[in-house]
Amino acid sequence: MSAAGGTEGRAISQSLHGARALITGGGSGIGLAIARRFDAMDMSVTLVGRDRRRLDRALAELAHPARHRTVVCDVGDALAVEAMFRELEAAQASPQVLVNNAGGATNATVAQTTTSAWDETLRVNLSGVFHCTRAALPALAAMPFGRIVNIASTAGLIGYPNVAAYCAAKHGVIGFTRALALEIARTAITANAICPGYTETSIVDAAIDAIAEATGTSPDDARQRLVRRNPQRRLIEPDEVAAAVAWLCLPESRSINGQAISLSGGEVMTG
Repeated sequence: MSAAGGTEGRAISQSLHGARALITGGGSGIGLAIARRFDAMDMSVTLVGRDRRRLDRALAELAHPARHRTVVCDVGDALAVEAMFRELEAAQASPQVLVNNAGGATNATVAQTTTSAWDETLRVNLSGVFHCTRAALPALAAMPFGRIVNIASTAGLIGYPNVAAYCAAKHGVIGFTRALALEIARTAITANAICPGYTETSIVDAAIDAIAEATGTSPDDARQRLVRRNPQRRLIEPDEVAAAVAWLCLPESRSINGQAISLSGGEVMTG
């Protein structure tokens, strides 16, 4: 790399130095990968999740744990989310970057999906995005820049069998993101969605187990079914999602607004 290229790379990595971020579902998987990326960019991070021990383990994995904080909160609970953001504001720690990552999937056909499973899937995956975004907006509007990045899924762009509730929720996240982007277009805030394909996370582990059980095949064979959906014949790595999120947060990305960006090796073609 040339000296000029190295200087430019350092300038980009330092452009968010000291910025505050909040990541829901930050205790593992994609959320933790994003936290690591932000930590390396000298940002301060609030990791949010429902499991205190998982959050504590995630915090310990970051290179600079003293710079960050954890908050136990169920993002599907509107009152709990509002209380969390009030506490952050009182501590002068309101985020400039909000990453709505918390989510989970239910593996069942439509006929087998219970009302409670449907409601819970939408509560966490979709209502949680709404609750956190609505609570974050007043502080974001008062800042010189703001970023909202919603972790959706290729399930928000196309359909998959046996995860109808998850597909409905993630389609909702993309619709919400597009509407929000238009509402805030005249501000310094942007809102975008990242849509990973099958990614090396616990959600995919559960999908592999469900496929193996339903088809009577081995977990390795079930895994290959998912791998073959990606034209690159691989699963997405959480670090790839983290890199895309970091890119959207850069000042140079301020014109990217209202987009649903597919990270799927070409599985989903849009345009």
